[in-house]
Amino acid sequence: MYRICFVCSGNICRSPIAEAVTRRLLDEEGLTHAVEVDSAGTGNWHVGDRADGRARAALLRSGYDGSAHRARQFDRSWFARTDLVVALDAGHLSSLRALAPTPADREKVRLLRSFDESAEEWDLDVADPYYGDDRDFDTVVEQAERAARGIVDELVRAGVGAA
Repeated sequence: MYRICFVCSGNICRSPIAEAVTRRLLDEEGLTHAVEVDSAGTGNWHVGDRADGRARAALLRSGYDGSAHRARQFDRSWFARTDLVVALDAGHLSSLRALAPTPADREKVRLLRSFDESAEEWDLDVADPYYGDDRDFDTVVEQAERAARGIVDELVRAGVGAA
């Protein structure tokens, strides 16, 4: 089983959106038997909470379901069981790489938008929509869709899930 964990600050906005989008794409590609997806936050402020209502609404507007999500905090021990840790912005990337117990674990951490071929190299952060409006949450969904397509394509090229 290949394991992916998406990580943002509190695990109520960006990372649950990326998780839901990626999960559906993996389902459409027939890869749910081979790839497990979850998400977490770098902080513990929202542990146990549902995804932000605006995040759930943005997902729903785009045809995704984020209703089952419950926030968690990323733990350094998870590196041992995770193949890819996807940071939503440069701050998360830095925090996660600092938390990684080994150089190999640091290499597992990548920015979400680094998987998006249309993203500019200087603009790989997914902006935090928490203090924004519905358009900001919709933008996160759109960015997650483009990046998730890149993740799934990379997994297919690598033969993940091949018989």
